[in-house]
Amino acid sequence: MKLTTKGRYAITAMIDLALRNDDNATSLLDISRRQDISLSYLEQLFSKLKAGSLVNSVRGPGGGYTLGKDPSEITLFEIITAVDENLDQTQCGGAMNCNNNKPCLTHYIWTDLTNKINEHMKSITLNDTLNRYDIKTIINRREEKGHRHKFE
Repeated sequence: MKLTTKGRYAITAMIDLALRNDDNATSLLDISRRQDISLSYLEQLFSKLKAGSLVNSVRGPGGGYTLGKDPSEITLFEIITAVDENLDQTQCGGAMNCNNNKPCLTHYIWTDLTNKINEHMKSITLNDTLNRYDIKTIINRREEKGHRHKFE
Protein backbone atom coordinates (compact mmCIF):
# COMPACT_ATOMS: atom_id res chain seq x y z
CA MET A 1 0.00 0.00 0.00
CA LYS A 2 1.19 3.44 -0.86
CA LEU A 3 0.32 6.63 0.95
CA THR A 4 -2.28 8.34 -1.24
CA THR A 5 -2.52 12.02 -2.13
CA LYS A 6 -4.95 12.41 0.76
CA GLY A 7 -2.25 11.69 3.32
CA ARG A 8 0.51 13.45 1.40
CA TYR A 9 -1.52 16.61 0.84
CA ALA A 10 -2.74 16.66 4.43
CA ILE A 11 0.84 16.55 5.71
CA THR A 12 1.99 19.18 3.20
CA ALA A 13 -0.88 21.50 4.11
CA MET A 14 -0.23 21.04 7.83
CA ILE A 15 3.46 21.86 7.36
CA ASP A 16 2.45 24.98 5.44
CA LEU A 17 0.10 25.94 8.28
CA ALA A 18 2.78 25.23 10.89
CA LEU A 19 5.16 27.58 9.08
CA ARG A 20 2.66 30.34 9.82
CA ASN A 21 1.93 29.25 13.38
CA ASP A 22 1.22 32.67 14.81
CA ASP A 23 -1.90 34.48 15.98
CA ASN A 24 -3.23 34.93 12.44
CA ALA A 25 -5.35 32.40 10.61
CA THR A 26 -4.19 31.07 7.24
CA SER A 27 -6.72 30.76 4.45
CA LEU A 28 -7.09 27.55 2.50
CA LEU A 29 -6.90 29.62 -0.67
CA ASP A 30 -3.38 30.73 0.32
CA ILE A 31 -2.33 27.16 1.09
CA SER A 32 -3.90 26.03 -2.18
CA ARG A 33 -1.89 28.56 -4.17
CA ARG A 34 1.39 27.95 -2.36
CA GLN A 35 1.19 24.16 -2.50
CA ASP A 36 -0.70 23.75 -5.76
CA ILE A 37 -3.44 21.68 -4.12
CA SER A 38 -7.06 22.00 -5.19
CA LEU A 39 -9.04 24.28 -2.88
CA SER A 40 -12.01 21.90 -2.80
CA TYR A 41 -9.68 19.03 -1.87
CA LEU A 42 -8.17 21.12 0.95
CA GLU A 43 -11.66 21.93 2.21
CA GLN A 44 -12.41 18.20 2.47
CA LEU A 45 -9.11 17.49 4.22
CA PHE A 46 -9.44 20.38 6.67
CA SER A 47 -12.96 19.32 7.56
CA LYS A 48 -11.47 16.02 8.73
CA LEU A 49 -8.44 17.67 10.37
CA LYS A 50 -10.81 19.96 12.28
CA ALA A 51 -12.92 16.99 13.40
CA GLY A 52 -9.67 15.43 14.66
CA SER A 53 -8.90 18.64 16.65
CA LEU A 54 -5.68 19.17 14.70
CA VAL A 55 -6.82 22.55 13.36
CA ASN A 56 -9.16 25.32 14.45
CA SER A 57 -11.24 27.38 12.06
CA VAL A 58 -11.55 31.15 12.31
CA ARG A 59 -14.54 32.80 10.67
CA GLY A 60 -14.90 36.24 9.16
CA PRO A 61 -12.47 38.62 7.49
CA GLY A 62 -8.95 37.36 7.96
CA GLY A 63 -10.39 33.95 8.73
CA GLY A 64 -8.93 30.59 7.91
CA TYR A 65 -7.23 27.97 10.00
CA THR A 66 -4.75 27.75 12.84
CA LEU A 67 -3.13 24.69 14.38
CA GLY A 68 -5.23 23.02 17.05
CA LYS A 69 -2.15 22.16 19.11
CA ASP A 70 1.49 23.10 19.30
CA PRO A 71 3.44 21.68 16.31
CA SER A 72 5.53 19.62 18.74
CA GLU A 73 2.35 17.80 19.81
CA ILE A 74 1.00 16.88 16.35
CA THR A 75 2.42 13.71 14.82
CA LEU A 76 2.36 12.75 11.17
CA PHE A 77 0.45 9.63 12.23
CA GLU A 78 -2.33 11.82 13.69
CA ILE A 79 -2.56 13.80 10.47
CA ILE A 80 -2.70 10.70 8.28
CA THR A 81 -5.31 8.94 10.38
CA ALA A 82 -7.41 12.12 10.77
CA VAL A 83 -7.97 12.17 7.00
CA ASP A 84 -8.91 8.47 7.01
CA GLU A 85 -5.68 7.30 5.44
CA ASN A 86 -4.83 3.68 6.16
CA LEU A 87 -1.21 2.62 6.44
CA ASP A 88 -2.03 -1.08 6.73
CA GLN A 89 0.31 -3.10 4.52
CA THR A 90 -1.62 -6.37 4.68
CA GLN A 91 -3.60 -7.56 1.71
CA CYS A 92 -6.66 -8.21 3.89
CA GLY A 93 -6.74 -4.96 5.86
CA GLY A 94 -5.70 -6.79 9.00
CA ALA A 95 -8.74 -9.10 8.95
CA MET A 96 -6.53 -12.21 8.68
CA ASN A 97 -8.73 -13.63 5.91
CA CYS A 98 -6.33 -13.21 2.99
CA ASN A 99 -6.23 -16.90 2.05
CA ASN A 100 -9.59 -18.74 2.28
CA ASN A 101 -10.55 -16.90 5.49
CA LYS A 102 -7.14 -17.60 7.03
CA PRO A 103 -3.96 -15.53 7.15
CA CYS A 104 -1.72 -15.87 4.12
CA LEU A 105 1.87 -17.06 4.57
CA THR A 106 3.20 -13.50 4.65
CA HIS A 107 0.43 -11.90 6.73
CA TYR A 108 2.60 -11.40 9.80
CA ILE A 109 5.46 -9.94 7.78
CA TRP A 110 3.10 -7.23 6.47
CA THR A 111 1.63 -6.76 9.95
CA ASP A 112 5.13 -6.17 11.33
CA LEU A 113 5.82 -3.66 8.56
CA THR A 114 2.55 -1.85 9.30
CA ASN A 115 3.51 -1.61 12.97
CA LYS A 116 6.95 -0.22 12.11
CA ILE A 117 5.49 2.37 9.74
CA ASN A 118 2.92 3.42 12.34
CA GLU A 119 5.54 3.75 15.06
CA HIS A 120 7.80 5.75 12.74
CA MET A 121 5.00 8.15 11.81
CA LYS A 122 4.04 8.50 15.48
CA SER A 123 7.62 9.52 16.27
CA ILE A 124 7.68 12.48 13.85
CA THR A 125 6.00 15.74 14.80
CA LEU A 126 5.22 18.77 12.69
CA ASN A 127 7.91 20.56 14.65
CA ASP A 128 10.41 17.87 13.63
CA THR A 129 9.59 18.47 9.98
CA LEU A 130 10.07 22.23 10.35
CA ASN A 131 13.52 21.63 11.80
CA ARG A 132 14.69 19.31 9.02
CA TYR A 133 17.62 20.64 7.02
CA ASP A 134 16.12 19.61 3.69
CA ILE A 135 12.83 21.39 4.37
CA LYS A 136 14.66 24.53 5.50
CA THR A 137 16.69 24.38 2.28
CA ILE A 138 13.53 24.17 0.18
CA ILE A 139 11.99 27.09 2.04
CA ASN A 140 15.14 29.19 1.60
CA ARG A 141 15.29 28.41 -2.14
CA ARG A 142 11.68 29.45 -2.54
CA GLU A 143 12.24 32.67 -0.61
CA GLU A 144 15.22 33.50 -2.82
CA LYS A 145 13.00 33.08 -5.87
CA GLY A 146 10.31 35.28 -4.34
CA HIS A 147 7.88 32.45 -3.54
CA ARG A 148 7.63 32.74 0.20
CA HIS A 149 7.31 29.27 1.79
CA LYS A 150 6.19 27.44 -1.33
CA PHE A 151 7.58 23.92 -1.33
CA GLU A 152 8.88 22.16 -4.40
